[in-house]
Amino acid sequence: MASSKNIIALKSILHKEIHRFMRIWVQTLVPPAITISLYFVIFGSLIGARIGEMAGFDYMSFIVPGLIMMSVITNSYSNVASSFFSAKWQRNVEEMLVAPVPNWVIVAGYVGGGMARGILVGGIVTLVAMFFVDIQIHSFAIIIITVALTSATFALGGLINAIFAGSFDDISIIPTFILTPLTYLGGVFYSISLLPEFWQGVSQINPIVYMVNAFRYGFLGISDVSLIHSFAVLGIFIVSLYTIAMVLISKGIGLRS
Repeated sequence: MASSKNIIALKSILHKEIHRFMRIWVQTLVPPAITISLYFVIFGSLIGARIGEMAGFDYMSFIVPGLIMMSVITNSYSNVASSFFSAKWQRNVEEMLVAPVPNWVIVAGYVGGGMARGILVGGIVTLVAMFFVDIQIHSFAIIIITVALTSATFALGGLINAIFAGSFDDISIIPTFILTPLTYLGGVFYSISLLPEFWQGVSQINPIVYMVNAFRYGFLGISDVSLIHSFAVLGIFIVSLYTIAMVLISKGIGLRS
């Protein structure tokens, strides 16, 4: 009986989260497609023509996986960060905390909503990319696994950001000063093998390098880092962030006034 109630609660949160970003699709789904189109025009057509090949592929084909992953990361993160903080600000979270609903259902519901938006935007960006380059697929399974694990990782990160945030301005601090720099330095526009040995070592500290390269392997069959290491990093981050989120919600840190 309790299990069926949990499933109903999970479906309700998921439905609310998906309906939320679909209702304002012009603001949540269209801008990423326009932004990525500009990246393709500027970095692909204009700059890419001068660069030529990267790791044996034309530059446009090389950056496509990274640009798709970048859109998945930002949208998975921002969806949960803004939605959960709004629920906290409107005191809706307090209602969920006193309801007979396990904390894992709350976490799974919001994270699932963030994953849905991230993966949907990733699909839209992929369709846009098809107008600029012939999409290659080396391993569809690797693509699906990587995008699912990455969107879950950053959805959890967005949830933790929202828990600690004290104002709407606070939810933009981490994306602006941490997430964006790590993304641009995560091998989206270049192969880290081109960097000096010291900076290659520094780049391997960046977790986004592993996500982008695993995703690129799914498309092109090439990667600057081991796939085993990539999935290990993703697994560690998911377990760690999920544990942190559960502890914070269980103790009511940043949630109970």
